Amino acid sequence: MPTNKLTDAKCKAAKPTDRPYKLFDGGGLFLFVSPSGAKTWRAAYRFAGKPKTKSFGPYPAVPLAVARQKLVELKTSLRDGIDPMIKSRRHNSLSFANACGTYWDGRHDVSQRYHDNATRALETYIFPSLGNRDMSGITRDDLLAALQTVDTAGHHVYVRKIRMWAGQVFDWAIENGYATINPAAMIRPEKAFGRAKVKNFPALDPRDVPEFLHRLSFEKDLNSVLACRMLALTWARTGELRMMEWEEINDDTWIIPAGKMKRRRDHVVPLSRQALAIIDEMRSRAAPHAPYVFPAPHRPDRPMSENAILYLIARIGYRGRMTGHGWRSTASTWANEQGYSPDAIERQLAHSPDNKIRAIYNRAEYLSLRREMLQAWADWLDAHDGGKESVFEQ
Repeated sequence: MPTNKLTDAKCKAAKPTDRPYKLFDGGGLFLFVSPSGAKTWRAAYRFAGKPKTKSFGPYPAVPLAVARQKLVELKTSLRDGIDPMIKSRRHNSLSFANACGTYWDGRHDVSQRYHDNATRALETYIFPSLGNRDMSGITRDDLLAALQTVDTAGHHVYVRKIRMWAGQVFDWAIENGYATINPAAMIRPEKAFGRAKVKNFPALDPRDVPEFLHRLSFEKDLNSVLACRMLALTWARTGELRMMEWEEINDDTWIIPAGKMKRRRDHVVPLSRQALAIIDEMRSRAAPHAPYVFPAPHRPDRPMSENAILYLIARIGYRGRMTGHGWRSTASTWANEQGYSPDAIERQLAHSPDNKIRAIYNRAEYLSLRREMLQAWADWLDAHDGGKESVFEQ
């Protein structure tokens, strides 16, 4: 069998996919690439007629040349009649704290911020009770006891992340012969931890919209006002609107790329006449080569602050009663009351049907119906806007 088929360049270039895969070097050695992006050296061999696999550690912490040398040592052990897995587990001992340091320092596929968040959480909540414990001796109950202190404090989402980060360290430890079980995998979050209360965004009843628009009309020269009105007209999420770029506008359509969407797929938003009027106004205000339609006041290379619309709404007297995101609920209520297709409404909100089969058959964008619906909604806003000189009629 050919050997030394891999190069360092090929190893570095290997990208994660939806499923794990292997890059073979020959002689039983291969690089295992997981969907998370972690890369681990492994060697396949047989002992006493049984197929086995041994891990040589994470790449690039363990370079290609070192992995090949470890393969030579493995084959030497086999010739001596010694199972390398039994040998390693007899002698390998590592504390949880040291395992965390080694594992996370080898995670070059994540950002520094993500790395720091994970290690800080483990150091704060897991190290005090388990940091000096040997990996092989930590049980499910030990880890659960440490995690429950976080859950008891009300951090129901955060504790799930800490469990995941600890579990990744145990997976690494198993691959490298420092542990035989992953206690994190034995903890069922839905049973072991509480759930955070779902907070609904405050939103107006459609009957309260005219007064809101009337108050908004007194501050019509601000970019944040135009952004607030654009949220009303497009039913977009605040984050999607803040990141709206000129290159995403195509005639009378706004195409939000998958990378900016919650469900990771392109979203097509029809633009009403009123929405196009706002686009034209923002284009007249845009600095040369500025990428964002709604930029920060003094930094055209950056998007508008995430709090700009919230501050505006609070200033006109609607703190706690309305948010930028609330336009989605208000518009949805109006559309349902008007008898529009629930499928068209949900598609405009970029929601997926709960029924997976229904989702497959609902790939149709309902674009013409959504365009008609958004235009009718924009006209309704005009008809109920006390400040008729607003940008809806510019």
